[in-house]
Amino acid sequence: MKLTAFELWTALHGMVFGAVFLLAFAGGLAGLYGLRREWLSTAGIKDNVRRLTAGTWIMAIAAWLTVIIGTWIVYVPYRAEPPEGADLTMYPKFNLTSDPSTAAWHEFGMEWKEHIAWISPMLATAVAFVVLYYGLEIAERPYLRRALIILFTLSFVAAGIAGLFGAFITKAAPLI
Repeated sequence: MKLTAFELWTALHGMVFGAVFLLAFAGGLAGLYGLRREWLSTAGIKDNVRRLTAGTWIMAIAAWLTVIIGTWIVYVPYRAEPPEGADLTMYPKFNLTSDPSTAAWHEFGMEWKEHIAWISPMLATAVAFVVLYYGLEIAERPYLRRALIILFTLSFVAAGIAGLFGAFITKAAPLI
């Protein structure tokens, strides 16, 4: 199988970094949920915090790489302006917006992907920083652990919705 450079970046954006993000979220959520003083010994908490720190930073880095590659590499062809009289099927944004029945895919879906999806790495980084900063204290502060779970989940939801819109938009107006 042979991939063009653009196909390789697209695969990295969605399949590689997206998959790492999903796996890190699952592990991070389980780690945060289980980080309770009453469930673990001091040695267990230390071990969990070490894994949790690594997992949350991996998720944050994967989220940043995904949105940066998506914004400045993968979706550059999506936004390309067609020359006068060109076949709009080769220009996805203009192909979508030219038909009122598909214009909402760009107007709402792509706007979410291009703007709201940036919230995901910001929230993931905030969680990773708090885990790094507070470490063992998270087990002693249930309110902090719950807040981190909420922020972590919001990061995942923003990325998940962006991923779904990406799949739907690519189906409606393929980039390749």
